[in-house]
Amino acid sequence: MEYYTGAAKKETLEISELRKKARTGGAKAAVRVNGAVHTIRDMGNVAFVILRKREGLLQAVYEEGKAGFPLRDIREAAAVEIEGILEENEKAPGGIEIRIRSVHILSEPADAQMPLAISKWKLDTSLEAKLNYRSISLRNIRERAKFRIQEGLTRAFRDYLYGQGFTEIHTPKIGARGAEGGANIFKLEYFHRPAVLAQSPQFYKQMMVGVFDRVFETAPVFRAEKHNTKRHLNEYTSLDLEMGYIDGFEDIMAMESGYLQYAMELLAKEYAGEIKVLGIGLPRADRIPAVRFSEIKELVAEKYSHKMKNPFDLEPEEEVLIGQYAKEEWDSDFVFVTHYPSKKRPFYAMDDPEDTRYTLSFDLLYKGMEITTGGQRIHDYRALTDKIRARGMTEEGMEQYLNTFKHGMPPHGGLGIGLERLTMKLVGEDNVRETTLFPRDLSRLEP
Repeated sequence: MEYYTGAAKKETLEISELRKKARTGGAKAAVRVNGAVHTIRDMGNVAFVILRKREGLLQAVYEEGKAGFPLRDIREAAAVEIEGILEENEKAPGGIEIRIRSVHILSEPADAQMPLAISKWKLDTSLEAKLNYRSISLRNIRERAKFRIQEGLTRAFRDYLYGQGFTEIHTPKIGARGAEGGANIFKLEYFHRPAVLAQSPQFYKQMMVGVFDRVFETAPVFRAEKHNTKRHLNEYTSLDLEMGYIDGFEDIMAMESGYLQYAMELLAKEYAGEIKVLGIGLPRADRIPAVRFSEIKELVAEKYSHKMKNPFDLEPEEEVLIGQYAKEEWDSDFVFVTHYPSKKRPFYAMDDPEDTRYTLSFDLLYKGMEITTGGQRIHDYRALTDKIRARGMTEEGMEQYLNTFKHGMPPHGGLGIGLERLTMKLVGEDNVRETTLFPRDLSRLEP
């Protein structure tokens, strides 16, 4: 009979533990570490064996005659466990290194050559090649750092909203119909019945506001859009929240501003290494300007001599110009664009009572790209069904959603943030696939 009482304590040390040990007088101590052989730089009698670990790179030094084994026993991409002497070295990654005394090979690669030169500082290959060998390309330190930043954004979303009294929910991704309407839905057969993949958790979020007041979810959403652009995916991760008892849609924008401030502070504190690796700066989010849709279109058209193509929506080039305008006029990388035209918003968006051609909704643009859509929802049952009829829609498939409103709902609103887009703009990439682990688009279903 055995009992397990928690996570097992390992004799092998991580980089942060080695640094702490070195700082507290542990230099020259015998230590044990494990990791993947990232690269080997053979200098003759001395070789530098760089290990890749979850916290970054660790330098181990092989000295002929002291290591107790020939250098040829170690191959790149092998998983190894090394015993050696911990030393401080300001030129080494992290300021420490291990003088190797023995090695235990945990596993060896079957192929003699890697398909990509992952040990290079910048992976100089095509995006297509990186995606074809995704699990290999992400072993590159800079490529991997992008997704550590993405982790930080998701972690901050959860932490901040927990602190604001939100409840995390998990909604189904297979449903009877989409929340947004339209034709951009993936249809599938569900035990001989028609079903769809969820475009968003919108209906469920709203229904749960009547239960928990404030809810959030981080989950995939699916859009059957035949786009082949640098900004669109057919499956992406949405950071969704919905909150009740709001005074107006401005409360939603304020909540997102608070999240962004929290996220940037967390990244600066906990992900400084990744920020340094990527060579990026973090944007300010303490004062985000908000401007009406109709007003900013006119301002941009006048300042940049831009001819408006669509009076009811923002074209990608207009988003770029609005981002430029916000930076030049208000010194902000972010800008809220509010009061979108009603015809470009879903039926559940609340119309502006002062001008029903527009809605109490917004987009958040970051460096000239829309990363968030949100706003206030209709919470009155009769107003909701009236708008459905006015749009010529049917209530079929929405009975349970609408039934929730029959029994009372508070004023509420919410938003959805595109995680991959936010990451892309933050780390300075120009293609959303660069910040998607395994992209799904018109042509890609693998790996």
